[in-house]
Parts: sequence; structure tokens; C-alpha cells
Amino acid sequence: MREAMFYEKLEDKVVKCNLCSHRCPRIADSKRGICGVRENRDGKLYSLVYGRAVARNIDPIEKKPLFHFLPGSQSYSIATVGCNFRCDNCQNYDISQMPREYGSILGQEMTPKEIVMAAKLNNCQSIAYTYSEPTIFFEYAYNTAKLAKKEGIKNVFVTNGYITPEALQKIAPYLDAANIDLKSFSDDFYRKNCGAHLQPVLDSIKLHKKLGIWTEITTLIIPTLNDTEEEVQKIAKFIKQEAGEETPWHITQFHPTYKLIHLPRTPIKILRRAREIGLETGLRYVYEGNVPGETGENTYCHNCQKLLIRRFGYQIHENKTKDSTCSYCGTKIDGVHT
Repeated sequence: MREAMFYEKLEDKVVKCNLCSHRCPRIADSKRGICGVRENRDGKLYSLVYGRAVARNIDPIEKKPLFHFLPGSQSYSIATVGCNFRCDNCQNYDISQMPREYGSILGQEMTPKEIVMAAKLNNCQSIAYTYSEPTIFFEYAYNTAKLAKKEGIKNVFVTNGYITPEALQKIAPYLDAANIDLKSFSDDFYRKNCGAHLQPVLDSIKLHKKLGIWTEITTLIIPTLNDTEEEVQKIAKFIKQEAGEETPWHITQFHPTYKLIHLPRTPIKILRRAREIGLETGLRYVYEGNVPGETGENTYCHNCQKLLIRRFGYQIHENKTKDSTCSYCGTKIDGVHT
């Protein structure tokens, strides 16, 4: 347990949390915020998950997914329980919703220093704060990221983008990359499926780019909920206009899970059409995810269209870039390559 950052003390031992865009306005004594892991104790807000890693793994960076950030490298990945969203399609609901649904806060004690040491011992070039929502274990991630930076290890957030500007600006000097979920371009979808709002996510994406954090965006295409061509076009236009044509967009296949087991998998043809729309809009790199073996997971030069990086799932089978450029025409391939 650790006293939280980004909160205000109000009257009668009530506190307001300013870590994420919910900005829980009045957390009474002995109560928790929406995330379920920040608790008011006698007028002070505490993180209940500091130093308590519920998951830790060595993953390919492509699993995040990040295709233009140290491609082919390994990332030491950690998480705590809890989330500030309640997505009906969450694939990691057993840990993200644990505090809310079961009141439990599990995790193995692991200090920031131990995380950095483990990353070094396993030759990981980065540490990924992932699986649940890293914003809700901000203090843990922040202290780890500062130590990692000193050791030459990069830091990655896999996030829903609901962090407040003040919190993002605080960690930005230590945060090298982020994959942000842009789940829909509908506020109604965000309210019903996630218990959140769209605009803070859009603002967060723009701020990540402004702060110089390498950013990739993921949209899970869920049949009947966000799979229309109109919505896909809106997302693609936003990415190009506000994040830049160089921003990779991962369009991923939905698999029935959690509270949406009644829906089918996303048809491949829907993913292919979504990728076409992204490319037609002018995005340089658009990928199909969760469908190993599809050509939509490869990287092509945006200038000469030659195949540069051939992937199968999270593995790179061929890489024809040279010094971050296309080996055929010499065009620079956007991203962080060293």
C-alpha cells in the first residue's frame, strides 16, 4: 500500500481523485474509487496495489501490440488487479474486474527494483505495463519506469487512454511508447460497454503524440457494436488528422468472452475491409490482429509497397528494413527501431 498521487483532500475526510478522467469527485472515508484499488483511509487516498504484481511474463513486443517499437524484441510485462473501465468484452476480466466484482486484491510482492532486475536478467529491452489498466497502478508503474530509464530499459503502456493530462505529463519523461485502445468513435458505445466517455480518450491520444510518446492505436471490431464502415471511417480520419498518418492502427478480431459470449467472432472480411478503409484514408500502416497467417499483419513500405516485415502472429519471420529504412527504396519506416 502506498499513498496515492493526484488527489485532493476535501471536507469531512472526503477526497477527490484526479488520476484518471473519471476524476472520482467524492470518495468518502473507507470507500474506493471506480477502479476499486484506490481507497480513502481517514482522509488520505492510498493505492492498494502498489508492489503487488498479479501477472508477470516475458512477451514479444508485438503482443502489446507494438509493431513499430523495437520490433522483434522482448518486453517484461507486469500488471496488478483493477481497472477504471468495465468493458463487457474484457479478455482479462478475471484480474481487471477482481476488486469490483469480488472485492479481492491479489498479487505477489514485487518491488520496482525487482521488476527492473528481472527485465535485465531476461534481456528485455522494455517493460510493459499491461494486461489490466496501467493508469490505476500509476505509482507502481511510475517508480518502476524511473528506475528502468536509468538502466537503459524503455517503458511501454498498454492502455485505454483514460489517464488525466497531469498524470500523463508526469510520467511522459519516462514513457517511451503506448498502445492506446480507441474502442469506438461513439460516446454511446463507451458509456454502455465501458462505463466511460469517448472524448477523454481522443484528447489523450493527441496529448501522447504532442509529448513525443511513440503511439500505436488498437480498435477491437465487435460485430453489431462498432463494425460499420461509417464508424471505421471516422476512426481512420481521426487518427490521420489528429495523430498523424505515421501512427500504426491495429484492427483486431473479437473473440466471444466475458459478457459478450453471445456474439460471433469478427468475420475476416470485415477486418480486411476495415484495413482497406484505413489505407484509403491515408494511414501508412494498418494491421489486422488476432488472425495469424493473414497478410494484414505484415509491414509494407508506404512508398514502394514492398513487403518489409513478414509476421506470423507475434513472431517476425523476415525483416528487410535496413537502418530503419526500406531496403528497396530507402524510405524511412516510422517508429523506434533501436
